[in-house]
Amino acid sequence: MNPAPGNAPKSDRLQAQQTVPPCPRPGLALLFWELLRLGCTAFGGPAMVPHIRRLAVEKRGWLGEEEFRLGMAVCQLVPGATAMQVAAFVGLRSRGGLGALAAYLGFGLPAFLLMLGLSVLYFQSRDLGMVQSAFAGLKIVVAALVLDAAWNFSARYLERPAHLFLALGAGLWLGLGGNPIWALVACCLLALVLFRGETGSGAVFAAPGGSAPPSPLRTNRTGRGAALGGALFLVVGLGALYLFDKAHFDLAAMMARIDCFAFGGGYVSLPLMLHEVTSRGIMSERMLMDGIALGQVTPGPIVMTAAFVGYAVSGFLGALLATLFVFAPSFLFLALAVPLGERLARSVLARRAFAGSLVSLVGLMAAMGARFLVAVPWGPGEAAVGLAAFAALRMKADVLWVVLAGAGLSMLLL
Repeated sequence: MNPAPGNAPKSDRLQAQQTVPPCPRPGLALLFWELLRLGCTAFGGPAMVPHIRRLAVEKRGWLGEEEFRLGMAVCQLVPGATAMQVAAFVGLRSRGGLGALAAYLGFGLPAFLLMLGLSVLYFQSRDLGMVQSAFAGLKIVVAALVLDAAWNFSARYLERPAHLFLALGAGLWLGLGGNPIWALVACCLLALVLFRGETGSGAVFAAPGGSAPPSPLRTNRTGRGAALGGALFLVVGLGALYLFDKAHFDLAAMMARIDCFAFGGGYVSLPLMLHEVTSRGIMSERMLMDGIALGQVTPGPIVMTAAFVGYAVSGFLGALLATLFVFAPSFLFLALAVPLGERLARSVLARRAFAGSLVSLVGLMAAMGARFLVAVPWGPGEAAVGLAAFAALRMKADVLWVVLAGAGLSMLLL
């Protein structure tokens, strides 16, 4: 008689728990195509993660559930747009470095092409009256979006006086014209001390993937090839630009710097981009608000606004370079982190530093929203559009429809 599953020898049970069933190895073309299809409808940023999971775990079986959960935790602990990172993780674990690149490009390509087309239209037609009216309202909608994001982040992450202290400090620093990168670094370092012992049930410190510890990542495929490729691209690319094209080197280095500190997802890149772009005189706050608005009506991460900034600098080449270098560092960090996934996701220090970045994001987003509000020439029509947009966002209306409705109301009222 065979023993019941619960009465099997302990060694057999442990071996069964540690065995990861083999997953099919997808072709690169299939990976690219499936992520391209998802990228065409990737509105909502991190809201796309469940759709990626459904594709990779349920529909195709490329990854196991536990592996995906742990990978998602790693993606949240490294900088970059979360949905893009999860897409790259699926490619990396299912097909190695080339798979990660195929998934990354497929998921981001629709957003880049649409943002590029909208940027061309914007810079060719922004002097038309109806277009000006539409973008006047979109600036107000963007301010509402940023404030709504700050509200949501504060409700989720500001649970203790120490959290509020760091958020206020980051907001005041940015409000006084300080570099948000230093605010992020300071908050992460202070969090290592101030957040000691805070490993309970709070949203910031919740264990990755829920209460049950996920299984270790498979070790037969690592991110070494992807990490090497990403490092070579950054070093060779930036080096060549520095030697032969200093203007484009400045653009690429600026975008890479923004991405290196985008802990917590794409939204945290906005205060960094605001500071870098305006302090260098590339464009005004109002024009950047237009670019952010365009980013909200395109699929994919909001950091795709980099293509708009790059196009303003030097057309198509600028848009391409800005996009490549605003995603390359986070791709490299993910490839480096995946082999250490379980250790990183369970590291108390890593989770404290990540918590500090999220808390600082609340203050940075609030300060950015305040600056955007000041940039709007307020009147009765502007107030009506702003209140309607903020109320719709608080009621969980789809961001795409809020942006489009704001543009329509602006053409009627402003």
